[in-house]
Amino acid sequence: MSLKKRYLKTKPVCKVTFRVSKNAAKSAQRIHLVGDFNNWSIIETPMKHLKSGEFTVTVDLETPGAYEFRYIVDETTWENEWEADRYVPSSFAACENSVVEV
Repeated sequence: MSLKKRYLKTKPVCKVTFRVSKNAAKSAQRIHLVGDFNNWSIIETPMKHLKSGEFTVTVDLETPGAYEFRYIVDETTWENEWEADRYVPSSFAACENSVVEV
């Protein structure tokens, strides 16, 4: 899993590419990116399944900001980003959410 940030010079926006490796994805058929930037919708931000077995999606996030998120695998299993900027307690479950800061 990884995060790649690309800041735009013309707008207060950072293009963040979220990537789930083949190893982390295992036998996943679908992975969605879910976070406060999409109102925690489990269907709004599907990740593209690449031929390499990885999943990826790029999201435009306003700067400056800190955004909580997680991945949902096959609509059943929640996963955190291993390379998140930090983690915070979830207000919905006994777990932590990943945070990306831009």
